[in-house]
Amino acid sequence: MHTFKALSSNNIGIIASVLCLIHCLATPFIFVVQAGVLAFENSHQQWWGLLDLVFLVISLLAVWRSGKTTSKPSLGLALWISWIFLAFIVLNEKLTLFQLPEETIYFPSLALVFFHLYNKKYCKCKGEECCTHH
Repeated sequence: MHTFKALSSNNIGIIASVLCLIHCLATPFIFVVQAGVLAFENSHQQWWGLLDLVFLVISLLAVWRSGKTTSKPSLGLALWISWIFLAFIVLNEKLTLFQLPEETIYFPSLALVFFHLYNKKYCKCKGEECCTHH
């Protein structure tokens, strides 16, 4: 099924991780541009901040599916560790538990992109269902 292959968990994970990364890179610029319009900025921050959670949930589903179907168990573990690190950073940002540099979020986002690309390239199955976790 060509359509299913295009929407594989690796492709979804790559897209979600790249969009998350763009979202993280764009946020400071958007807030600087809108600094003069306080009322709009506050409503925009709430909507923009919800995207963090949307990307987190999408990437969770992609990591769960890719981790379950990968032929390399260590790659599944790497995906989960990257996602847990990303979730910790996003939730920490929402709850302000620890002071972390803004750039910290780029590491797990880039790791997820890399691991999904690697999984996509080296899982040599015709369909995801044949790649079983050993």
